[in-house]
Amino acid sequence: MNAPKRPARYPDPNDGGPSDGGPNHGVPNHGAPKHGAPNYRGRFAPSPTGPLHIGSLVTALASWLDARAHGGQWLVRIEDIDYPRCVAGADEDIVRTLVEVGLVPDEPPEWQSRREARYGEALRALDAAGQLYPCGCSRKEIADSLVHVRERHQTLGYPGTCRNGLHGKLPRAWRVRVPDGPAATICFDDRWQGRQCQDLETELGDFVLRRADGLWAYQLAVVVDDAAQGITHIVRGADLLDSTPRQIHLQHLLGAPTPSYLHVPVVVNAAGEKLSKQSGALAVDVRDPLAALREAGAHLGIVNGEMTIARWLERAIEDWKARWVS
Repeated sequence: MNAPKRPARYPDPNDGGPSDGGPNHGVPNHGAPKHGAPNYRGRFAPSPTGPLHIGSLVTALASWLDARAHGGQWLVRIEDIDYPRCVAGADEDIVRTLVEVGLVPDEPPEWQSRREARYGEALRALDAAGQLYPCGCSRKEIADSLVHVRERHQTLGYPGTCRNGLHGKLPRAWRVRVPDGPAATICFDDRWQGRQCQDLETELGDFVLRRADGLWAYQLAVVVDDAAQGITHIVRGADLLDSTPRQIHLQHLLGAPTPSYLHVPVVVNAAGEKLSKQSGALAVDVRDPLAALREAGAHLGIVNGEMTIARWLERAIEDWKARWVS
């Protein structure tokens, strides 16, 4: 499958933008100087399953503010390897929307679909280290086994049916082994959510890195890409909080550094559901980008009365710095 092209209008990250209200509305580029804050690299990594909505803009804004408040760099990575869910043109629309609201990355965006060779290399490394095995279980078989497990009040994670062999089944997916005993508990300190711990053995079990349909699992791709791009700080939605211990486990296995994490609360609709494309979230209205920023900022506790995008973002950086930068 061919990777989508990046938008022709994507600005040069070293260009401060026009002062007369051009595509980025005179917003100065707050990017890190060439020799400044080399130890901070953050990113926003949306999936192109539709246009950017307010919930995603909240995450984008938080990650951008954290990078700017630390004097670091901010990147955009389009996570487009789940091809059946991707919408044609959504990647370009997302990048254009970010530019319209003044969130301009310091490097041209990356697309996961152009990086798949790296995932294969990581998978082979894990296999060579004895950390990987083929799984022949269908979803129904796993679900049926979990029903029996619940009845016996035992583990709710993947029961490890294929851990010691396929037992005559054909291989479907590839799973990575999780540790046994105390080593299975992964803990980390989230800057917003506090101390988090998960027992991978009892709460999850061995998890999939390459799916039965041949596609790469999110957990592997994100770890490989964050390491390759030198990401040091991850700011994202709290819906991914439970994914973090799995990613830390993979980081350990692959010899990759573990970034700092901050998971912002997700935006919910009137029914209390996470705001998403599936729940009918509307696209960000770029006809009034300042209003969109104000709405996103309010979800992060950032409110100011500035009347231009440039000034609003400058004030927001100071507010974020006072709260999150020690």
